[in-house]
This record gives sequence, C-alpha cells and structure tokens, in this order.
Amino acid sequence: MTKPRVLISDALSPAAVQIFKDRGIDVDFQPDLGKDKDKLAAVIGDYDGLAIRSATKVTAKILEQAKNLKVIGRAGIGVDNVEIPAATAKGVIVMNTPFGNSITTAEHAIAMMFALARQIPQADTSTQAGKWEKNRFMGVELTAKTLGVIGCGNIGSIVAERGIGLRMKVIAYDPFLSPERAIEIGVEKVELEELLRRADIITLHVPMTEKTKNILSAENIAKTKKGVRIINCARGGLVDETALRAALDSGHVAGAAFDVFIEEPATSNPLFGHPNVVCTPHLGAATTEAQENVALQVAEQMSDYLLQGAIQNAVNFPSISAEEAPRLKPFVALAEKLGSFLGQLTEAPIKGIRIEYEGAVADMNTRALTSAAVTGVLRPFLQDINMVSAPVVARERGITIEEVKRENAVRDYESFVRIVVQAEDMARHAGGTVFQDGKPRVIEIRDIAVDAEFAPHMIYVRNDDKPGFIGRFGTLLGESGVNVATFALGRDRAGGDAICFVSVDQPVTDDLLRKIEAIPQVKRARSVRF
Repeated sequence: MTKPRVLISDALSPAAVQIFKDRGIDVDFQPDLGKDKDKLAAVIGDYDGLAIRSATKVTAKILEQAKNLKVIGRAGIGVDNVEIPAATAKGVIVMNTPFGNSITTAEHAIAMMFALARQIPQADTSTQAGKWEKNRFMGVELTAKTLGVIGCGNIGSIVAERGIGLRMKVIAYDPFLSPERAIEIGVEKVELEELLRRADIITLHVPMTEKTKNILSAENIAKTKKGVRIINCARGGLVDETALRAALDSGHVAGAAFDVFIEEPATSNPLFGHPNVVCTPHLGAATTEAQENVALQVAEQMSDYLLQGAIQNAVNFPSISAEEAPRLKPFVALAEKLGSFLGQLTEAPIKGIRIEYEGAVADMNTRALTSAAVTGVLRPFLQDINMVSAPVVARERGITIEEVKRENAVRDYESFVRIVVQAEDMARHAGGTVFQDGKPRVIEIRDIAVDAEFAPHMIYVRNDDKPGFIGRFGTLLGESGVNVATFALGRDRAGGDAICFVSVDQPVTDDLLRKIEAIPQVKRARSVRF
C-alpha cells in the first residue's frame, strides 16, 4: 500500500514532521512554499494532505490542481486563508485546531493590558535612548478597574478569569452567554451599550462575522467611557481603526493595544505613530507552547484521517467514521440547514437547543447530527465554529443541548428531524426529512406543514391567511427583478396563520424585505441563505 503523502507548506514545529514520520506518512517539509502560489499550485497534485498555518492561501485555483488532496490541516483556529466552499466541492476535508492556542492568546491580551496601563513599550524606548523621564510615564492601576469583555467564549472566559484574579470588576457582553454561565465564571452579563458606558478597559474576543464587523464603530466608540483603553487580540476589522485614531487624537480614548489589523501584514495603519498605542505583529498564538500544541494536534488529526478515516475538528464535515458517512451525509445536511434556518431567525440570546429524532434516523449516530444542528444554529454568529467544537462552544455559553429519540415514526415519513431553539424571547422550531432522492427538505415550520427544498437564496414570510397576499407578493418580486425558483405555502387553518417559503435566483436586498413587510397581510419577512 502506497504511503499517504503530506506537504507542510508553512513554518510548522518540527514536532509535526516527526509525528507524520512516526505514523508512517511520507512528509515533505517546505516551510517557504506557501508564499509562492504558483509553485504550490504546480506541486499540490502530488499530495494527499496539506498542513498549513496562515501564510499559505489555499484558493480555488490551487484546489483545482489538487487532484489527490483529501485533507487540509490548519495549525491554528482561523481558516479564512482556505476557500472552504471550493474545498468542500472537491471533497477535501478542512480541519483546524480550535483550542490549541487559547491560553496563549488570552495571556497576550492580558500582557497588552499591562503594557497599555503602564506604557511599558514607550518607557523602554525612552530609557534605552538615555533619557530618564520618570514623570512622563504616569500609568494607571488595574486593580478595581472595570474590564469589559466582548465575547466570552473559550478565550474570552480565560481573559475574564485572569482579570478577576487581578481584582478587576469584569463585565461581559456575549449574546450566547447564559446568566448561569456568567455566574459560574464570575462575570456580570450586560448588554453592549452598558459595557461601553461602564468599562475602563475593553478587550475583544469574538470572530469576524457580519454581525461583529466594526462592533466598535465610530458610533459605539463615542458611547464609551472617557479615558477608556481598547485591546484587540482577536481579528482585524472588529474596530473602526480610523474612528479609533480620531478618538485617540481627541483624548476620548486614553490608549489602544492591537495585535490584529484590517490589512495584514500591516506595514501602515491609522493607529501607527500615536504615542498611546501599542502594536504587535499578530503574536496572539506566538509562544513555544502554543506552536507545539497546534502542531501536534494537526499532525495527529491528519494522520488519523489519512490512515483510518477518522475526522476530528473538521470545519466542513462532522466527526463520523468512513463507514457511517454515506448513510449520515444527507441527514447531516438536513440537521445543519434546519439549524441554520432557525439561527438566522433568532436574535435573542439562546438558552437551549432540542433535537428530536423520529423513525429510522433515531437509530443512527445522532451525535454527529446533533453537532451539525448546533453548528447550523450558531454559525450565523460564530463563523469559526465547526461540527466538533459546536457542543463545547454551546456548553461554554450555558446553552443546553437535548436529544429526544422516538424509534417508532409517528408521521408519514420513515425519518423525521425536528429542531427547537429556545431563546429568551420565544421558542422557534422547524422539522424536515430526507426524501429518496437524498435531498433534505423542510416539511414543518411553527407546526405548519410545508414542503420546501433548501436553496442558496430564500425568503421566509409569516402572514395572515387572507386573500390578495400571494398576488401582491408575486407582483412585488417581479417588479424587483427577482425570479422565483420554488414556492412553498402552508397554514394552520383557513384565515389563520400562514407561511410562505420561497427560493429565488438572486440575493435578497434589505429594500425588498422592507417592501414585502409593507404588504398588509405580512407579519414578518426574512432573507435566509444556505
């Protein structure tokens, strides 16, 4: 049997190379290759696995040449340097190591907080230049200050724990943080506006998503406490850097410490040159221990997959065995899409997720299906989440996950999956099945029977079952140049609550949604993407 071949195209710890060799895998260590896209594309077809860090950009063009590639292993958390849809289309598993550098990143945020509070980098430069400007560098104590943590997941909760150890008052904003979990880790859960108003120091620990981009916008920076200090060791783009520079110049913000930037490598930036700014070149995970941890993790995971078919920490496939995959795959898609549908409808903090299995599906590996469902619910808010880490992330935020199995089908389908998302405002639920063609379908929303396939662009409408709605709705779509692909309708009773679930060929704009909601019979309209 031919040995699997793995290419390491970034600077990875020698420990990773040794693990591949010890497991009987042919490994090619070329740490500078990832910087040259053309050379990488020219050789990638010879390998079964590709181990990378952040320097290698795995584009669709490179994946086109990856004739034998089966797995990409990212030593670290972020996989934004891999085109996931292109990898999925090629059947390439993409793995990351979500927890290998959490402590290191959290410690860097704490180090930046100390450096900012005591102006250590500036004082060091001055002193080594032969000056003795003792009165110039007047710092502030951290004890008794209020630390505002935006994002209290794995890394954020570690930062909060360290802050409490420093005798700081820690407040946290995180839509997924339950009151019970907040009490457990010793933080006060608050809304974003209150955190901005109260915090002496703000530290960010959220992924970059549509919801978190510029979470510290010019408007929100203006709402912060005068003299606030801001730390970002998470992702570039969470803070409006130009607006922050203006707030620093005006004195509203006393200082900022950034390890990540909108454009990297950051050779220039609006924050550079300000006397009250500390910058580091994306060092959050740069410790010997973290590099060893992620290197060991990614090598073990890739080896397990190439040699045994086991999948761990995959961002585009659940953790299931090779034997289970053909049977489970359509139900994985169903669970994730149902979850994604409900997640996109939910804005209030989530308290629990219940997945109900009826019929033949109840005898399957429902753990993988539950992970897929939880991933779907949370992914609209946490893009880095994957089907392995989803249950852990949910548990960290105090979200209860419940499975209910009924082996005897109680409906007219061999298998039925129903997901209930319990949020602070209300419960939302939907159910579906897999037809003989292998395609997942929605067959129930809000206890109303429907029959709809999932599509990339869809419009979900709740309305009163009254004459005239369908005509007005269809006319509005036509006038807006939006072509309808499928049209699913359902109602609980004549004249009662009704649902319309439509797939369209074009992206749905906010302006179109506003026009739909202006139709008298409409209660709510949402754009849903899959």
